[in-house]
Amino acid sequence: MTESAPNAANAHGNPVDDRWRQTHLGRLLGHAMRRFDERVLQLMAHNEGVPLALANLAARDQISAAHVHITRHLALEGSRLTDLAQAAGMSKQAMGDLVDQCTAWGLVQRQNDLQDARAKRVVFTPDGLAWLQAFKDAVSQAETEFRQAVGADVATVVALGLEAYAH
Repeated sequence: MTESAPNAANAHGNPVDDRWRQTHLGRLLGHAMRRFDERVLQLMAHNEGVPLALANLAARDQISAAHVHITRHLALEGSRLTDLAQAAGMSKQAMGDLVDQCTAWGLVQRQNDLQDARAKRVVFTPDGLAWLQAFKDAVSQAETEFRQAVGADVATVVALGLEAYAH
């Protein structure tokens, strides 16, 4: 499969420029989000507050942006799996797999839900709370780097635009 050049022609002989497929806003937003998340994970891997085992996992790219969904969406008081999955925009099964992995790593644990004896809540462990603080620090650093890269005015406009678009 080859990429069409700006001077390629369609079946009717008209010029075709399909570069838009690589440069449209959605694709740029996706690239920017992946770059930002990768930088956050890189910073977390080198944060002294992160438990060594977790830092090693992050440094070896064993922790991915998918695992950050738990960090972003797990309520400080804990969340039911279905609520966590919904907040992250994932299936309950996919979130359950992530929770199992994060439980094995010591980031989270399942506890009985005090309001419903049949249910469990996913909560941060002390190591998970250290991870959360490292996440906060890394996001702050990555945002600072973004502002330095594009300038304060552009960063403000981007943030305001994304906030308006997301709501």
